[in-house]
Amino acid sequence: MKRDTLAEQTPPTDSLTSSPPLVLGPHWALPALLAALSVLGPFSIDTYLPAFSGISTSLAASPLQMQQTLSAYLLAFAFMNLFHGALADSFGRRPVVLWGVAAFGLASVGCALAQSAEQLIFFRAMQGMSAGASMVVSRAIIRDVFAPTQAQKVMSQVTLYFGLAPAIAPIVGGWLYTLLGWHSIFWFMALLGAGLWLVNWRVLPETLPIADRQPLRLKPLIKGYMELGLSARFLLLAVSSALPFNGMFVYILASPEFLGGHLQLAPTQFFWMFLCTIGGIMLGATASGRMAGVLAPKRQIRFGFLTMAVASVINISLNAAGLYHPILAIVPLGIFSFGWAVVMPPITLLVLDMNPTRRGMASSLQACITSAANGVVAGVIVPLVMHSSLTMSLASASFWAIGLGAWLYLHKRWPELGRNI
Repeated sequence: MKRDTLAEQTPPTDSLTSSPPLVLGPHWALPALLAALSVLGPFSIDTYLPAFSGISTSLAASPLQMQQTLSAYLLAFAFMNLFHGALADSFGRRPVVLWGVAAFGLASVGCALAQSAEQLIFFRAMQGMSAGASMVVSRAIIRDVFAPTQAQKVMSQVTLYFGLAPAIAPIVGGWLYTLLGWHSIFWFMALLGAGLWLVNWRVLPETLPIADRQPLRLKPLIKGYMELGLSARFLLLAVSSALPFNGMFVYILASPEFLGGHLQLAPTQFFWMFLCTIGGIMLGATASGRMAGVLAPKRQIRFGFLTMAVASVINISLNAAGLYHPILAIVPLGIFSFGWAVVMPPITLLVLDMNPTRRGMASSLQACITSAANGVVAGVIVPLVMHSSLTMSLASASFWAIGLGAWLYLHKRWPELGRNI
C-alpha cells in the first residue's frame, strides 16, 4: 500500500517555531485579534436568520429564494476558501486579511441597499467570497507565531469565539430586526467590517517572512491541492472536524422553525438556546486550553467525541418520548457544543502541521471542506429535517457518528497520531 507522503512529514517542534512578532498592547492582544477575525464569516451567516420573514415580505422573495441567500453565501465561502490560503502563502498574511475584510464591508453595504431578492442573493455571495479570508488566514497566523502547546491554547480561544459567533449572531439579528428593521442587520455587518479593518490595519503584524513565501503559480498550486486533497490523513481529519460541527449547526440553521415552531418561542426568546450553546462552547474551549500540554491530543479528542455521544443519546431519547419542553430540548445542545469545542483545537493543529510550508493552503482546504458541508446541510439537510424535532436529533447524531468514524479509522491507520502536537 502506498504510504501517505504528507502524513510522514514531521510536525515542527517548539524549538523550531519563531517567536511572536511585536504587537502593540498586552500579550493577549494578538490572540484576541485573531479570534475576532475568525468570527466574521460564521457571524454573518446567521445574523439575518430571525429576519427571514421580514426580508421575504419586503422583497417579495419566495421561501426558495430566501434559502438561496444562505446557500449562495455558503457555497461562495467554500469556493473562495481554496484561494485565500494560497494567496496568504504567496503575498503574506496581512494584505489578504485587509483586502478580504474591506470587500466584506462593501458587500454588506450592497446587501443593505438590495431592492430585490436577486440583488440580495448576489451580494450575499460577495459576502461569502470575502468573509473566509480572515478565518483561514488567522488560523495560519496562529501556527506561524506560536509553539505547539501555546498554539493549542490560542486555538482554543479562537474556537470559543468561532463557536460563539453563530450562537450570538441570531440574538443580535433578532433585536436589530425587531427595533430597526432588516436593513439594520446588514448595516451593522458593514460597520463591523469597517471597525475590524481599521484595527487590523493598525496592529496586525505580518507573520510570514518574505523568504518563506511560495510563488503563486497555477501548476504548483494545483499540484499542492491535489496532493493534500488526495491525502487520506488530511481528508479524515477534515471530516472528523467538519461533520460534528454540523450536529450543532443544523439547529442554528433551523432555529426559526425549531425555536419558533416546535418550541413556540418568540424571536426575542431565541437567546435561550444560544445561551446554552454559548455556555457549552465556552466551557469546552476553556477545558481544551487547560488540557494543552497536560493531556495527549488524542485523549482530548476521544473525550470530546464521548461527550457528544452522551448529548446525542439524550437528545434522541427525549424527542422520541415526545418531551418538547424548551429546557429539555436545549440542554443537550449545550452538552454537544462542549464536546465539539474540546475536539476542534487539537484536530485543527494536526491539519496545519501536516505541511508546515503550506499552512495557508491546509487551512484553506480544511475551511473549504467545512464550508461545503455547511452548504449542503443548509440547502439540503435542514429543509428535509426541520419539520420534526426527532429527525433533527437523528441528523445531529448522524453528523457526530460520521465524524467519529473518520477519527477512529484515522487512529487505526496512524496510531501514533495525536500523541503529541
